[in-house]
Amino acid sequence: MIGKLKGIVDSYGDDWVIVDVGGVGYHVTCSARTLSALGRPGEPVVVFIETVVREDAIRLYGFSGEAEKEWFRLLQSVQGVGSRVALAILGTLSTADLGNAIAMQDKAMVARAPGVGPKVAGRIVSELRDKSPLVGGDMELARVSGELAGGRAASPTRDAVSALVNLGYAQAQAGAAVAAALKEAGEDATAETLIRMGLKELAR
Repeated sequence: MIGKLKGIVDSYGDDWVIVDVGGVGYHVTCSARTLSALGRPGEPVVVFIETVVREDAIRLYGFSGEAEKEWFRLLQSVQGVGSRVALAILGTLSTADLGNAIAMQDKAMVARAPGVGPKVAGRIVSELRDKSPLVGGDMELARVSGELAGGRAASPTRDAVSALVNLGYAQAQAGAAVAAALKEAGEDATAETLIRMGLKELAR
């Protein structure tokens, strides 16, 4: 099985790249996000590969890192999510945003991806909640998201997340920013402090 390719970018298509490795061109299917991160034809490239063997074909799926590759596998463990939908999600959301959306149970954010309806998005955030590697997040985010979902979050935390959402940020972004603020400011921080620090976090 091929796990990684290191070579030269040969050419591109809408959802694929050909990587020249020692004169052999490998056709690799990628998300839009991965394709945009690769270099121009003739430039060196490293692509992490998921090899999928079927009765009628062997397909190579390429990713910019191990985290994206792991999410590709995880997403396909959900009913109704195949390789095409998984790539659409990874092309729309970064691994950090996807991890945070699942931690915050924000199915609307996942449903932004083409071909992902509300039911599939709901299954993704529900079924992957305990499997998510929480890329870009941490245990503080997991704790805060659980408390918010269960209505157990302290009032300053709820108020801060609500305020950031009202300012136009997605629920997952707001939750991640407040979780980071809590980690730095401590549990006794006021809503005003969490909002101010959350905004600084979002501005980075």
